[in-house]
Amino acid sequence: MKRAFGVTVLALMVLGVSCGKSGTGPVAGNLQVQLTSPNSGADSAIVFTITSPAALTSVTAGAGLRVFAQPLGGTTTRFAITGRLTTATTILTIGVANVNAASQYSGTIQGVAQPSFALRALPGGYALTFIH
Repeated sequence: MKRAFGVTVLALMVLGVSCGKSGTGPVAGNLQVQLTSPNSGADSAIVFTITSPAALTSVTAGAGLRVFAQPLGGTTTRFAITGRLTTATTILTIGVANVNAASQYSGTIQGVAQPSFALRALPGGYALTFIH
């Protein structure tokens, strides 16, 4: 009887641990936003909108860049970033409610400017990528 009780308790503990930690729930954290540009290093400003499944929780500009953003709170947020923009570097880090939903984030570029303030023709090979 004691042995059957011990086995039952052990089985319930194992089931409780494995069922309680599925690993598929929301995980808050950060996503990096990277720019793909045909003019890497030759642009100095970009304006874009991020559409997300939930409101962003924080925003930080990439190294050497400055960010201007609408107040956080909705599922679309517009940003302007100034500084030397290069391909394959993080231009922005965003705090999100679920890093596992990275594929649900998208960015639409409205404008890119050269150091002379001349606007580039879009889309022109520009794209934003969200990386966890």
